[in-house]
Amino acid sequence: MPGPQHWLILPVRAGHGTVKIVPEQGGTLSTITIPEGLAPVTLFGAGDSALRAIEDGMPSVDIRVQDRTIHVEGPAGVVQAVTALFEELISLAESGSPLGPDEVAHAVSLLQASQEKQATVSAAVLSARGHAIRPRSETQAKYVRAMDESTVVFGIGPAGTGKTYLAMAKAVQQLLDGVVRRIIVTRPAVEAGESLGFLPGSLTEKVDPYLRPVYDALGDMLEPETLVELRESGTIEVAPLAYMRGRTLNDAFIILDEAQNTTKMQMKMFLTRLGFNSTMVITGDPTQVDLPKGNLSGLVDAVNVLAGIDGIEFCKFSSADVVRHATVRAIIDAYDRRDSAKERLKHEY
Repeated sequence: MPGPQHWLILPVRAGHGTVKIVPEQGGTLSTITIPEGLAPVTLFGAGDSALRAIEDGMPSVDIRVQDRTIHVEGPAGVVQAVTALFEELISLAESGSPLGPDEVAHAVSLLQASQEKQATVSAAVLSARGHAIRPRSETQAKYVRAMDESTVVFGIGPAGTGKTYLAMAKAVQQLLDGVVRRIIVTRPAVEAGESLGFLPGSLTEKVDPYLRPVYDALGDMLEPETLVELRESGTIEVAPLAYMRGRTLNDAFIILDEAQNTTKMQMKMFLTRLGFNSTMVITGDPTQVDLPKGNLSGLVDAVNVLAGIDGIEFCKFSSADVVRHATVRAIIDAYDRRDSAKERLKHEY
């Protein structure tokens, strides 16, 4: 589960500032005026590092800065996209959340990959503890919208794609906004066979090793004393899946993490805990099932059984959505290629 960072996305709205786009012979010229009161160094970064990230990533356009005016010249579609990027960066800088060069470079890489060549950075899901959490890919943006619009949302895909982290951020946001009264996060304790009663120690001592990633994420989003207070009051509950049985969960944001390690019966049990004014988010990676051989994953089964039901949305992530180290994305791609080759051989012989 990734730690604190800015989450980015292409595409969205236009930002602030004054923009003029005019056709030029062989291309298009865009003129962007930096608003008064916004220091250029806040927008461009120390040593113009953020500006250089855009120039390096979009070599087909010529970017010139004169006083408080940015000139972008080049192919029409790319100029419009880069202009929208600058507009979003201005908007974020004015709101006190400027992006660093690495985050700008990531936005540019998504801009390059976007077929529509449209804009740039989304609003934050949650701003907490000095950092903003915002989507960082089109799939992540769809995922965040789904959590606003649907009752049950499945986030399915490889590790590092922000499935759980964004769900946690959305849960905290809804709790702080008064949309729900509590947050419930659960995981199947597969490594212990869910037989936690046979392990020594209190419930907390038994389950903490399995739920530590959840606590780490909450620690990124809430001050330590606030998190302790909310846990002690039961406003935030983190517990093994076995402890969900027999309950109806009203006015809650409920997250089932590592759902690929549920059985079919466990998944059905969890889904039927849904109460009024609640949202459920189920996250997992079907390629990382730790169940005993021959047991069908409850996550895989749910995808097949629940497809097409109103109020249930499936968001499928890929390595393109990985927001961890670039090497993690390469590792996932390598394993995907290997697994695809195995599938082809299986069907050929």
